[in-house]
This record gives sequence, structure tokens and C-alpha cells, in this order.
Amino acid sequence: MRTMLTVTSTEANRSFARLMRKVKEGASIDITSHGEAFAEIRPKQKADNEEHERRLAALAELETHWATLTPVTVGPWTREDLYGRD
Repeated sequence: MRTMLTVTSTEANRSFARLMRKVKEGASIDITSHGEAFAEIRPKQKADNEEHERRLAALAELETHWATLTPVTVGPWTREDLYGRD
């Protein structure tokens, strides 16, 4: 589980290098001002890029599959055919 720290903006300003080392080790840090969290520093997610690549590959696979399909032609219909009015 990722470590979650909370520090004031003043402390974050004074200890930025130390906090960055903690983030590099996997910690997430909430930054507060007047007792209210307004920012979060967290490690960059490597999975985000991997997930993006996986989705692009799936989309390419779908587009290849769609290119092999034969379109189905239906209709044309008249308004009466669609609404069944006699």
C-alpha cells in the first residue's frame, strides 16, 4: 500500500527535496493550506502509458476486423412500412 503523507504548504516549500525523495520511493503527499488539502504530489503511474498502448492495440485490432466485414444493406423502406399504417 502506498504511504500517504499530509504537509502544509509552508512545510512543502521548506522540505521540497526531502518530499520528492519520498515520492520517488512511492509515497503520495497531500499539500494543505489553512487545514484544507489543495494539491497532491504522487508518483507518475507507469501503467497509464501501458494502458494507453493496450487500448491503441485493441482499437487497431477492431479496425482490422471491421475492414473484413461485409456491409449489410437493408431497406429502403417507406414511411408506411416503418409505421405500419394502412
